[in-house]
Amino acid sequence: MGEIEGSYRVLQTPGTRLGAQFNAGISTLEPGQSLSGNMVSGSKSHGRGLQIRVQGLDDSQEFFDMDPKAFGQALLSEVFHRGNLIESDYFGLEFQNMQMNWVWLEPTKPIVKQVRRPANTLFRLSVKFFPPDPGQLQEEYTRYLFSLQMKRDLMEGRLICTENTGALLASHLVQSEIGDYDDVADRDFLRMNKLLPYQEKVQERIMELHRRHLGQTPAESDFQILEIARKLEMYGVRFHPAADREGTKINLAVAHMGLQVFQGNTKINTFNWSKIRKLSFKRKRFLIKLHPEVHGPHQDTLEFMMASRDQCKIFWKICVEYHSFFRLFDQPQPKSKFINLCFPSSTDSVVDSPQLSPFNSKGPLCLSPSFQMSTLSLPGQAPSPLQSPILSEVGSNARLEEEEEGRRKRYPTDKAYFIAKEILTTERTYLKDLEVITVWFRSAVIKENAMPEGLMTLLFSNIDPIYEFHRALELEKSPPSEFTSYLQKHDEVLTELEKASKRLKKLETVYKEFELQKVCYLPLNTFLLKPIQRLMHYKLILERLCKHYSPAHRDHDDCKEALKEVAEIATQLQSSLIRLENFQKLTELQRDLIGIENLTAPGREFIREGCLYKLTKKGLQQRMFFLFSDMLLYTSKGVTATNQFKVHGQLPLHGMIVEESENEWSVPHCFTIYSAQRTIVVAASSKVEMGKWIEDLNLAIDMAKKSQEKSINPCPPHILPVPPPPPPLSGSSDEVSLEQESEDDMNSSRTSLDKQTHHRANTTMHVCWHRNTSVSMSDHSLAVENQLSGYLLRKFKNSNGWQKLWVVFTNFCLFFYKTHQDDFPLASLPLLGYTVSTPEESDSIHKEYVFKLQFKSHVYFFRAESEYTFERWMEVIKSAASTTGRMSMLIPKGGPVEINGK
Repeated sequence: MGEIEGSYRVLQTPGTRLGAQFNAGISTLEPGQSLSGNMVSGSKSHGRGLQIRVQGLDDSQEFFDMDPKAFGQALLSEVFHRGNLIESDYFGLEFQNMQMNWVWLEPTKPIVKQVRRPANTLFRLSVKFFPPDPGQLQEEYTRYLFSLQMKRDLMEGRLICTENTGALLASHLVQSEIGDYDDVADRDFLRMNKLLPYQEKVQERIMELHRRHLGQTPAESDFQILEIARKLEMYGVRFHPAADREGTKINLAVAHMGLQVFQGNTKINTFNWSKIRKLSFKRKRFLIKLHPEVHGPHQDTLEFMMASRDQCKIFWKICVEYHSFFRLFDQPQPKSKFINLCFPSSTDSVVDSPQLSPFNSKGPLCLSPSFQMSTLSLPGQAPSPLQSPILSEVGSNARLEEEEEGRRKRYPTDKAYFIAKEILTTERTYLKDLEVITVWFRSAVIKENAMPEGLMTLLFSNIDPIYEFHRALELEKSPPSEFTSYLQKHDEVLTELEKASKRLKKLETVYKEFELQKVCYLPLNTFLLKPIQRLMHYKLILERLCKHYSPAHRDHDDCKEALKEVAEIATQLQSSLIRLENFQKLTELQRDLIGIENLTAPGREFIREGCLYKLTKKGLQQRMFFLFSDMLLYTSKGVTATNQFKVHGQLPLHGMIVEESENEWSVPHCFTIYSAQRTIVVAASSKVEMGKWIEDLNLAIDMAKKSQEKSINPCPPHILPVPPPPPPLSGSSDEVSLEQESEDDMNSSRTSLDKQTHHRANTTMHVCWHRNTSVSMSDHSLAVENQLSGYLLRKFKNSNGWQKLWVVFTNFCLFFYKTHQDDFPLASLPLLGYTVSTPEESDSIHKEYVFKLQFKSHVYFFRAESEYTFERWMEVIKSAASTTGRMSMLIPKGGPVEINGK
């Protein structure tokens, strides 16, 4: 987010400066006239409605007859309409709550739910958002009202300045109200009107300065007032008392450029919006989370204590609205042929009209959930102020089950809405994933000066434009060819990053330490593949949308056109994605395996990883196997701080034979692998697992054989020359190898996943080890195409209540967050080995859209918000399980679906 200081949103308004219609601006009336006559003319009516009293900026009052159930927006609209206020966005209505604090009337809530006794409460029209240069407001009447706000702030002691500046401001106010200087008129006006708390002290100075304004029109006076006021440090400042961690009393304020901290009346710090990642509060604590480059990744949260939770919440809400107004308000101009997706608000509290379609065929494809989302509103109700995802009320996610169900029944929605919402929810996760590289990893390497300048330029000049592109995504914003060129550089980025981390010890150390941070919840280089994978997600989602719409639907053609654009880019990048996913997997394995070098050499392809039991002198011992296009590795897991696997054997595929041997060894799911120098006997955990291994081994052996036959050279360039395999630990080449076990190896075989505390313990390698299962490269590819994010309600087997969590599904794992704005997951649930099904009667789950996950005695229930989202969660979890139909044939119909089979 770039700096915006010195700029603001310029509203285009209809009509001329004061318009052809009646305009109640005093600055255009004769001296001595006021708005009072007009305001009183609409005086109190005697209907059965709610009588509300509103005070204008000129202190006149008017009554409004409102429906008792009216929302705040209805009153605001009526006030703005009756006052002919065109640039109304800058204004609001404020009132004093029970604690005598001034708070803003919220447009999206009923008035009676915000104000205890509305009929006895005085609402006053006030400036809510102070632009940096109010003199450039379009309407003269708006500038006049701003000058009246400065008058009010001077009198109430908010616009603090020197006495000389105060006298100058007062002199322009007098000129605006009564015209040119007249000694008698001046004294009468200053006797009747209080402009400054210390007015008597400086009255002669006011009159002296007023004499100099001869011939100045009211509009010119208003302009001069705003010119002086905007340069004052206290312009537009509203203090919110707080204390820092040391207990020092300070004041917090919010302005167009960000948050300000005052000690007394002196500003001691400013945090620009571009430096702030998140604002939140918890009870009395107000929290400012900064980007790590501001204070480093370990000192990025500032904490302030306020007098009460209510005061904390009031200030937080003002921050939400200020950020939305000055950072998020501008919308891209509509263009033809692209789709406009109107997303739910960033709090995911969706209240939409049943008639409201999430598509507007005249708008661009706007996918910008991270910084701007259209707010869906109730029928007849204006949209609420937009909310920013960097602003979150901690603990505000909890919602009663009855409210969830009631909302679904009141506001049924079209399937297209939930498809659009899926784009939003997954985009949120995608942007967070990009930040792992663009924000967090950058901060780590800069702090340690660990990355060469050339690599820094290559990495960040490549991914930064992609990050910026997606922060306010419009597919027509960047030419497809240019975007494709960004993504095609990922091949070089991955390669150069891997080379440098091998060559430079400091970079390798920073890399490994960064992977242990909570924010890096996946292997680091997987985040570099997210941009290409995201394009595949768009393609899949748009295909689902096109399938949903009938050809006659108004959005069908635009949707088809958007799909065509995305599909063209996806097709260009498909081969790159396959190659990069393979390279990423090889580099991940290189880091987690001890005893094998050059695993990432060109030509080698990863095929399958998983757990098998190998026959040794001490019986069947757990081993982790890795099948590549040219060899089979088997490893054991030592008890080490690094959680790495140690290579025990390396078998070339050339000349290998695989045979089932259950009868020979009397071991279930057993097969024998014959290689040139060694023979091993292994057992899988199930018949399904054995079938997968034998099929992949035979295919890999056949492909390796054909590759060798086609090549003139004994070692073709696409097959890595493999070092001679180590001699068998015991026996000859045609005997079964019965290797010795170390004490560490035997202990590690009994290590439970629950006891693992290492951050990388949820990678597929480690999960396969603990769940006695396997995963193929095709499984990996399918899994990354079926990522999903969204809020779910979770319930444990023996608990009563449901907990609302933001859930991200990726890499065969569910990651749980309190809200979608959190930087790292609170917990994760690897799904390999789990079964997914709908609850049974014995589970006593009497709710809709619930699915059940179970592994042995571990049982979890999850509730989705709709039938569509329920089906999507079931679909992605199932699709991550297997790329073949073999599994479904082995499982009885109606039973649970097994994930990478047990």
